[in-house]
Amino acid sequence: MQEQYTLGFSKSIASEIIQKYEPIEEVKQAHQMSFEGFRRYMDSSECLLFDNKYDHVYQDMTHPLTDYFISSSHNTYLISDQLWGPSDLWGYISALVKGCRCLEIDCWDGSQNEPIVYHGYTFTSKLLFKTVIQAIHKYAFIASEYPVVLSLENHCSPSQQEVMADTLLATFGDALLSYTLDNFSDRLPSPEALKFKILVRNKKIGTLHETLERKGSDKHGQVEEFEEEEEIEQEEDGSGAQEPEPVGDFQDDSAKEEQSKRVVRIPLFRKKKIKISMALSDLVIYTKVEKFKSFHHSNLYQQFNESNSIGESQARKLTKLAAREFILHTRKFITRVYPKATRADSSNFNPQEFWNVGCQMVALNFQTPGLPMDLQNGKFLDNGCSGYVLKPRFLRDKKTKFNPHKVLIDNNPLTLTIRLISGIQLPPSYQNKADTLVIIEIFGVPNDQMKQQSRVIKNNAFNPRWNETFTFVIQVPELALVRFVAENQGLIAGNEFLGQYTLPVLCMNRGYRRVPLFSKMGESLEPASLFIYVWYIR
Repeated sequence: MQEQYTLGFSKSIASEIIQKYEPIEEVKQAHQMSFEGFRRYMDSSECLLFDNKYDHVYQDMTHPLTDYFISSSHNTYLISDQLWGPSDLWGYISALVKGCRCLEIDCWDGSQNEPIVYHGYTFTSKLLFKTVIQAIHKYAFIASEYPVVLSLENHCSPSQQEVMADTLLATFGDALLSYTLDNFSDRLPSPEALKFKILVRNKKIGTLHETLERKGSDKHGQVEEFEEEEEIEQEEDGSGAQEPEPVGDFQDDSAKEEQSKRVVRIPLFRKKKIKISMALSDLVIYTKVEKFKSFHHSNLYQQFNESNSIGESQARKLTKLAAREFILHTRKFITRVYPKATRADSSNFNPQEFWNVGCQMVALNFQTPGLPMDLQNGKFLDNGCSGYVLKPRFLRDKKTKFNPHKVLIDNNPLTLTIRLISGIQLPPSYQNKADTLVIIEIFGVPNDQMKQQSRVIKNNAFNPRWNETFTFVIQVPELALVRFVAENQGLIAGNEFLGQYTLPVLCMNRGYRRVPLFSKMGESLEPASLFIYVWYIR
């Protein structure tokens, strides 16, 4: 088993493999393995590319919530586009089954004092809020026992907000976190401390201390009104007031000097009055929504239990112009990034650029297949598909100097070598006429973004053989994902997608391995797979 880099391999383990996979009794009795037995072993889950030691929760789950990437969805109730498509409970069920831990619920006033869920001011269909909550209650902890965050986009009147609060309390009972945990009155708890808990993410009135003082009292009819600053949308060309982003106390002198040379769009705000029911407000504990203004403002005023939602366009500018400040911000505060409003077709952005700066909740449209969701699914294969992945130390350290755009020279890169040997029954194998090729892509910090392509094997999707070797030097493997894509070469209409598989670079087995392939919709294409040899050093 030297070629498989299996540590601690013994004769007893070899005997177990022979007993399990050898079909010929005489060969089995002789403690040997025939070619068929060996083939069955190589086709088994024990020889998959994904290392099975990562298919259970193995990471330290006692860090604060800010220290984890959290699987998050956008407008979870939609299963099609953002304007005309249906709203469906399946959106919540399928997301939870995939391990999603942050669900979005858009709440609006409905008839007969029943709040509804839909994409407001569009033609999307409507769901009752209570049926959404009942579905979440049923499926919340099937895939993972770690906390589920309900991110409410709340447009309801105070009376229907009270109905929402009553529904949440009646449905979830003790699972609904409506008070601070012991020892966590002034800091965020961990996923471990919040096992089997539901957290409400919404606007909140007052402090946690004031919430605790009202514990047990009747809050029905109590409404607070406050003014909130609402951002006025500006043109993408940066028209409007412009000045350097305040740098605050996050940077050293050289970084401040560099930042002072930049010019970025400063958001314009207008005052907006909001009424919030005290009954709903008091259910918000560790995930209060706070409007993001600047890193400087957050550093001075934002509280530990306050989180931000930032649109992808603004977040992308911040990653490019103030990456290090962004990392120091996400080290302290939960940050959610969501798709821009112009994505009416429910398309997705590339989540990698926001993971690179430590954003915990990178919310995608789970109903839309493609590269972004392949990366999402691959990222959260890690840590047992629990929906929580511990961020690398350099994204958690308060003294970090990490910048995804300026990787340090002495960072100990990983050299990855992949020999693409062959393919096994690639679709459409029923006609065997595909001109097959494979693309291997690395996603990570900008310097690690790369792809290499195999030669084309003509008229063979059943058992194409490449025997080609590819080498990648990966500067930040802790953030890197590798994606294998099988395609049918098209000369006129472009290449046809056949199947793909994505996983974290550091979750790969070494040696001879099988790469399972999945369809655009994420369905297994078994037995379709690639056969490769993997070797890496660091």
